Amino acid sequence: MSTRVRKVANAPVSFGVFELSDAPPPLGADEMVGALSAAGYEGIDLGPAGYLGTSADLVERLDGLLLAGGWADLRYNDAEAFREGLTTLEATLDVFAAAPPAPEHLAPRPTLGCSGSPDRFARPGGSVPGLPSSEWPGYAARVQEAVGRCRERGFEPAFHPHLGTYVETPDDVERLLELTDVELCLDTGHLLLGGGDPVTKLREWAGRVGHVHIKDGDTKILAEALDDGVDLRELMGRGGFASLGEGELDLPGVVAALDEIGYEGWVIVEQDTLPGRRSVAQNIADQAANRQRLRELGL
Repeated sequence: MSTRVRKVANAPVSFGVFELSDAPPPLGADEMVGALSAAGYEGIDLGPAGYLGTSADLVERLDGLLLAGGWADLRYNDAEAFREGLTTLEATLDVFAAAPPAPEHLAPRPTLGCSGSPDRFARPGGSVPGLPSSEWPGYAARVQEAVGRCRERGFEPAFHPHLGTYVETPDDVERLLELTDVELCLDTGHLLLGGGDPVTKLREWAGRVGHVHIKDGDTKILAEALDDGVDLRELMGRGGFASLGEGELDLPGVVAALDEIGYEGWVIVEQDTLPGRRSVAQNIADQAANRQRLRELGL
């Protein structure tokens, strides 16, 4: 078993509770926190604004869990929209500041995401061209500005490459790393379906990996979704992100690579799904099973 200081968290998106859904949450925050605690998780991501609370109610609701991080997406490709979105980032940081205290390496990480590319959202997986070279400097400068905002508030952010966005493929990630000093939130599932090898990239990008989302992916379901002409949202609904061990992720290899690079901090299990596609009981059982699979690998 590794002696590295790591803790394992989960996230509301594993239950179909996330920022891009207009549907009512399929379960309450207290029920989710209770289920994750019972399964042995030590932390949770923030989820949509207000879902877990915002100040004293957040601390009470977490009931011993730590806040691991939280999503903050901005339109880095659009200067005006980026400016308008900074107030949302600041509001997220306000919630982080109200979270229970944690050691520095376990402080909540603002997870910076890109609001998305409509063309890539429609056909996820790296087949659609990304940003033109001429737009990368402005995009990266705005990412760096968001990073600075987080640091001014005492939080070290991590940028999350994600299907359906302008930072989707390994080449996109390389460009971002060249133009900024932001750390990565390496999401194994999005990287796998975006055309990368998570084990190889964990080693290659070791010096920039500051946060880890462990997620499995199924390229066969991705291929079927592309053949059917459905978008990223429907890919999630079809199970493109599988339970750990049921997709193509080399989970033992990922855990071994985390040991090899000396990673310390949060490991957040996610299994992106849509509300209503699976029962609450099934989602709870899946996340308990995911925790057990990691436990069997020494994590």
